[in-house]
Amino acid sequence: MAGGEGVAVDTAAAEGTESGKGGNYDGKCVFCRIARREEPGTALLSSEYEDLACFRDCRPGAPHHYLVVPVEHMGNCKTLKKEHIPLVKRMMEVGKAVLQRNNFSDLNDVRMGFHWPPFCSISHLHLHVLAPASQLGFLSRLFYRINSYWFITEIKSLLSLHGGQFSGEQEIRVNSPFWILSIPSEEMARGLMKRTVCAKSIFELWGHGRSAGELYASLKNYPVDKMLPYLQSDSTYKIHIHTFNKTLTQAQKIKKIDALEFLPFKGKVNLKKPEHIFWILEDYGMDPNNVPEEPFHLYFGRWIADGQRELIESYSVKKRHFIGNTSMDACLSFIMANHGRVKPDDVVYDPFVGTGGLLISSAHFGAYVCGTDIDYNTIHGLGKATRKNQKWRGPDENIRANLRQYGLEKYYLDALVSDSSRPIWRKGMLFDAVITDPPYGIREATRRTGAQKETDKTAERSTENHIFVSSSYHLSDIFFDLLKFAAEYLVMGGRLVYWLPIYRPEYTEEIIPRHPCLKLISNCEQMLSSHTSRRLITMEKVKEFKDQDQNSYLLDGQYMPYRGHNSFREKYFSGVTKRIAKEEKDNQK
Repeated sequence: MAGGEGVAVDTAAAEGTESGKGGNYDGKCVFCRIARREEPGTALLSSEYEDLACFRDCRPGAPHHYLVVPVEHMGNCKTLKKEHIPLVKRMMEVGKAVLQRNNFSDLNDVRMGFHWPPFCSISHLHLHVLAPASQLGFLSRLFYRINSYWFITEIKSLLSLHGGQFSGEQEIRVNSPFWILSIPSEEMARGLMKRTVCAKSIFELWGHGRSAGELYASLKNYPVDKMLPYLQSDSTYKIHIHTFNKTLTQAQKIKKIDALEFLPFKGKVNLKKPEHIFWILEDYGMDPNNVPEEPFHLYFGRWIADGQRELIESYSVKKRHFIGNTSMDACLSFIMANHGRVKPDDVVYDPFVGTGGLLISSAHFGAYVCGTDIDYNTIHGLGKATRKNQKWRGPDENIRANLRQYGLEKYYLDALVSDSSRPIWRKGMLFDAVITDPPYGIREATRRTGAQKETDKTAERSTENHIFVSSSYHLSDIFFDLLKFAAEYLVMGGRLVYWLPIYRPEYTEEIIPRHPCLKLISNCEQMLSSHTSRRLITMEKVKEFKDQDQNSYLLDGQYMPYRGHNSFREKYFSGVTKRIAKEEKDNQK
């Protein structure tokens, strides 16, 4: 319900829309009725334009939360076209004016935008005006966040009216440490390098070949008009040489550089601060014990940008304020965030959040982050410390402190004590990415709430406020619960990224958990021991979750094979036991 709070009702505008209900009018639409003063419980606020109505949101997400709607019925923001730009601008003007009339003047702390279908409850165009944006609560940050499917800011809404789309197709053409990517623009290439911790550098490829002769021929065929901007007489440059799996002498390097004298370089050499840097890249294979005399492949190109490998050191767990036994390595955290395609203003969730290592990498890329964990002490930073020579955790050792350490606290929504097998979230698509590292039962126990002999029937009979004791949580159940959660709560196109522990002698592709709403995108292996590894699984939501998908895995033939990995802990330590026994036997000889 909306009240006045000292703001006069624009009676002229109201009278102008009372008579005859002309124009587009939908009697079933509550916003049409409010705009025509047919809802006595909602008062109209003053509007500078007769064709726009303004009133307070009945479920405010901020101290000031207003809605601006066209008086005539108009569909949601998907119906907007280029000719509607003036309308959207006027809606914004009305929103700013009502804030100022209600004594809110800091227009830099305002959030305006539209909910994107299917996340708008009323299909009548309405602009949300919220202030102060800095005081939005946890749920409000979820539902009114910038640049998301839930909430599109005015800037993005206006730009989207002009059309245009992002295209980033790429192709890996060489199976070597050097990849050839097809990227539409240099700007996009720089954007990629601002994210990656795996790639060292990216270059504009001018030529390549399997021998020096092929490289030179390729360079001579490269369009001169593309070279000339970087070879002008008033420019400076230098040439580097990088060899993979082989070391060259300085004399050999100079000889290779001199062989490029046919290129039309007109500028001056500057080894300290050149304007343009060129590289000769040579691939001598992957086998350090069998290095060929000549490279398998050669490349020449202009340097564009370096990757973000320095993040591995600056975000190192060794320097982190709050850590645990299973805190994720910084490099792997950033790789997982990139697999999840985390971008600014996404909402990323970790259902096994631990000390929040995966939240940090996502927050670094501008996403809002939250998580849950069944361990009360970890969530609240209590109990024994993990670091050597420290008995108890300090008063400010917690997840929030970790994000504060890196200047990322503004992206932290919250961390809650919760059992991942019993989701606490209301129904609907809430998250852009679910990125997590579930416990395997090695350094952290696999636990959930519930009695050891609990059955489905007792679970149904239990009341909501009953707290079960802790019981074991089988790996097969962990991962199928995780997939079911992702299928239900991810937005369309959202990604699930998680680690799957594997006993290598028994591994086949068939044991990877599947769900009809999720498509497998990638499957990468990290070795843990001679007989165990873990697979980084990336899946994308491609189908809306339906009630019939609730327990679809129970009918899947892949469910039974994967149950064999419930004994992963025993198999993991069986290898350790055998190795210790072998070492003891060898020492006795």
